Amino acid sequence: MGGAVALAGVILLVLAPAVGGNVFSSLWGVEPLAYIGAVLLLAGFALTTLSYVIPAAVARKAAGTAPEASEAEKWGHVTQQYFELFDHDLGRPLRRIAGKERELRAVLRSSGEAVSPAVKELLDEIEMQTPNFRLMLSNIQVLVQLESPEAAARPQPVEPSELIRRIVDRYAALAAEANKEITWWSEPPEFGIVYSDSAAIEHIVTNLVDNAVRFAYSQVEVKLTKNPSHFFIRVWDDGPGVSPQYTPHIFDRGWTPEVARREEKSSSGLGLFIARTLARRAGGELTVESVALPEPDPHTALLLALPLSSP
Repeated sequence: MGGAVALAGVILLVLAPAVGGNVFSSLWGVEPLAYIGAVLLLAGFALTTLSYVIPAAVARKAAGTAPEASEAEKWGHVTQQYFELFDHDLGRPLRRIAGKERELRAVLRSSGEAVSPAVKELLDEIEMQTPNFRLMLSNIQVLVQLESPEAAARPQPVEPSELIRRIVDRYAALAAEANKEITWWSEPPEFGIVYSDSAAIEHIVTNLVDNAVRFAYSQVEVKLTKNPSHFFIRVWDDGPGVSPQYTPHIFDRGWTPEVARREEKSSSGLGLFIARTLARRAGGELTVESVALPEPDPHTALLLALPLSSP
């Protein structure tokens, strides 16, 4: 563009005397054309110069910030590697503790002797805290991944009904030990395959089911449905519910009801924050509906909505 403008200016400067002399009765007509040609010539040179100067400046700026981005990316990878080692070193003794707890229960059952309430309470606490600890490690790992500049949803074929079945099976024994029941169903029964981030869905639903089993009085229900554009996973429990003043904050990072009461936190407050962040990153949403005591029929339902993306 700068070259074209400059060329137009040169042409006007060359033609100015001829055009001015032939068209105008005096030489005053030559000067305006010459001035216009000179202005166009200067403008063309200026545009040409800027077309080289601006990209060079942008390139220099990008080159100056590239090492910082590279360092941030490198730091994210290093953090992830350290955490994976940390998770492995903690996960191994945790699996051994859980295995010994199951072995001890089997020995006590086979002995036929009465079990001390204190021993049973201790075993129940170990069984309950083991998945909580695993989920805590998983939450921290996902939080590290979300802070990475490379974090992004990765759509892939996933069968939601199979994924939910695995999670429900994982928590069925824990719910039974606490005299609670967890059930799930799908509409339609043959749900089929969707394209979404399977790791994100599994992590979200695990957090929702874990919360529901923890707070339910006796019943947890997981329901899978869909419409022409989205599929939905609804996790419901018959627990005490969430007070209306707390529901706007349950997805806040690090927030728990104890924060408002200035009490010691019973959890990190990361689970639902991470779940909603993952849902939104996958193009969906996570919402809550709750009725709290002393209202009749208290319950909490969390609804995950995700798009039925095409491959």
